Amino acid sequence: MPMPAPRRNRFERRRAETRQALVRAARQILAESSGASASIHAIAERADVGLGSFYNHFTGKPDLFDAAVADALEEYAQAVDERLHGVVDPAERLAWGVRLSARMAESYPEIMQILCHSQLGRICAGDGLAPRAKRDVEAGMAAGRFTVVDPVIALTVLNGSLLALLELWSNQPEADSDQAAGTMAEMILHMLGLSPDEARDLARRPLPAAA
Repeated sequence: MPMPAPRRNRFERRRAETRQALVRAARQILAESSGASASIHAIAERADVGLGSFYNHFTGKPDLFDAAVADALEEYAQAVDERLHGVVDPAERLAWGVRLSARMAESYPEIMQILCHSQLGRICAGDGLAPRAKRDVEAGMAAGRFTVVDPVIALTVLNGSLLALLELWSNQPEADSDQAAGTMAEMILHMLGLSPDEARDLARRPLPAAA
């Protein structure tokens, strides 16, 4: 007969499940609003966990909401990574990442709403999109593809542009988001140092097919 799982493993599994339930509840709340009006009691109730369990994992709402945004961004970034598998040119990766954001908005509506309701600081920090964008910008600079002097400013512009694109998707659903994303990708590449012709070409190439 198989040996029962050690008690410690069961405890750790339950603890991880409780934490993830709180993160899921926070993601739902952030998709609905900024979360400012939600009480810790309401969050715990939505997660179906005891109020005391909240403080076993998080110091307060900001801590939980940071974790929820990071969780959503990591899920989204992994989905983008799957589409960009095998693409090595950092300029292509950035251009296609911006354009895929418009394409994937309908597939990941909760995440898109979280981004729209979140502060730029939360989006620029931690896991998810920020370190991947930083990697691509730095790789482009090292390879001579990008001539931008300050990568921090470049990343701030990139993240701000993504937020603006998602705001357009949220507030004007009738707008042609594909065209807007292509235009934005072209502008970003030109800002990073590509020639107008190359920026336009990269921003209009067919997107990689889904796996």
